[in-house]
Amino acid sequence: MSTITVAVTQMACSWDRAANLARAERLVREAAARGAKIILLQELFETPYFCKDIDLAHLDLALPVVENPAVRRFQALATELGVVLPVSVFERANNALFNSLAIIDADGSHLGTYRKSHIPDGPGYLEKFYFSPGDMGFRVWPTRYGRLGAAVCWDQWFPEAARLMALQGADLICYPTAIGSEPLDPAQDTRDHWQRVMQGHAGANLVPVIASNRIGREEGASCALTFYGSSFITDHLGAKLAEAGRAEEAVITATLDFEAARRYRIGWGVFRDRRPELYGGLTSLDGTSVRA
Repeated sequence: MSTITVAVTQMACSWDRAANLARAERLVREAAARGAKIILLQELFETPYFCKDIDLAHLDLALPVVENPAVRRFQALATELGVVLPVSVFERANNALFNSLAIIDADGSHLGTYRKSHIPDGPGYLEKFYFSPGDMGFRVWPTRYGRLGAAVCWDQWFPEAARLMALQGADLICYPTAIGSEPLDPAQDTRDHWQRVMQGHAGANLVPVIASNRIGREEGASCALTFYGSSFITDHLGAKLAEAGRAEEAVITATLDFEAARRYRIGWGVFRDRRPELYGGLTSLDGTSVRA
């Protein structure tokens, strides 16, 4: 199947975990009813974004992926609806904790787990307290409807991640997200910058991108964050095909032609003309490379 309808959802989250899961399921069902076959939910949608504060009690939210009730619920839903669902969860793996994404295929099978690689640490976004950096690298999963690349939130600012997924043959790159206001400067609005960076990934790699963000104002002990929604879908040239508003719950859809995008990627010559031997500096922090 070449032409695929994809969907992105966005919603507000409370501390009523059951209500959040029910709301997410309702949005997935709405997206499927509109023909979507790949449906992206936002980052950590089971709860509010708890990384606003350092709180030991929040560590108890983490569960092994196979025991997580959200994963089990959406596996059953994927089977019923015949849709692909990347599901964002707080993962416990023995003594390690990760911000993870369970990739669920359209038959309900768990294809694998991606663990968020880049972990932010700043006012309102204190993720290094909660999550270890992911140890699985960037991967692409062969789903029923296409090859799916997926990363999480802060990963979306790093072009290297998108390029690696594109090199592995991704037909679509998915970014579940939780991003909004900046506590140190509430007047700063990063929404347009956030969108443009991912549009650039799509255009540079000739791969469509979808991003799902949350909405609403969430109060923490140290600060409050207002998430700005604006979830969106691009084509393989980076043009926005659909976009949600800043504040309302939403399901947005667009139809993509993966086969046409594959032909365009080959014909454009970007991947033909790459010079990997010149990019050694990317493996260092300061941009230097070791030369013989």
